Amino acid sequence: MSGNATLEIKDLYVAVDGKPILKGLTLAVKKGEIHALMGPNGSGKSTLANVLLGNSKYEVTGGTIIYKGEDIRELSADERARRGLFLAFQYPTPIPGVSVANFLRTALQARRKAMGEEKPLPPKEFRALVKEKMALLKMDESFAGRYLNDGFSGGEKKRAEILQMAVLRPEIAILDETDSGLDIDALRIVSEGVNALTGPDMGVLLITHYQRILNYIKPHFVHVMVDGRVVKSGGADLAHELEAQGYDWIRESQVA
Repeated sequence: MSGNATLEIKDLYVAVDGKPILKGLTLAVKKGEIHALMGPNGSGKSTLANVLLGNSKYEVTGGTIIYKGEDIRELSADERARRGLFLAFQYPTPIPGVSVANFLRTALQARRKAMGEEKPLPPKEFRALVKEKMALLKMDESFAGRYLNDGFSGGEKKRAEILQMAVLRPEIAILDETDSGLDIDALRIVSEGVNALTGPDMGVLLITHYQRILNYIKPHFVHVMVDGRVVKSGGADLAHELEAQGYDWIRESQVA
């Protein structure tokens, strides 16, 4: 593993309610790279996403999580987000009474402060920024006035997550099964948004069970997770092998 990786997970062990879930996972993601993490249900993919963003339900029992040279295991979820880590949830939570625009304004100010920008973005500039990013995701401007995820369809929730990513510009974005529950049109729009945002200043860890989203978002690296650790890594072709053969051949190769 390269020492200059933006996010470097080394030999990570995690338990939930005393039950081991991650069992020596090692993975590194640099800015400018797209990594797809695949694996069967129950392999620990969503556990990893939660651990990276500091969900206190998950207990780290071994290993390190190094982000920009700092071990962040003791940092709160809020502190990690301020530093430039972002998690798009598999099941975003409704927040009645808080509009999308107000949520974005508050989150952006916290992110700007962490980057040394004490003054809030002027209202006119903020509105222009949100309008630009919503257009990118083919979202109606009225969306900004709705309560966050309250009464949203599955596709609207996922687009709202990517809109947050677009406005906050994290350095590492973790997308936890962003493709779940999306029809083909919504999947394409969300994927196009991710592709438009990904560049040299942001790395992406795309967690998915299926290959279909990788028809739209082309990963540089694909990793296969089985029983709490990465057991195989390769290029984009590895995802096609999984689509054709399923995960059993990976499990069998581990036993052999």
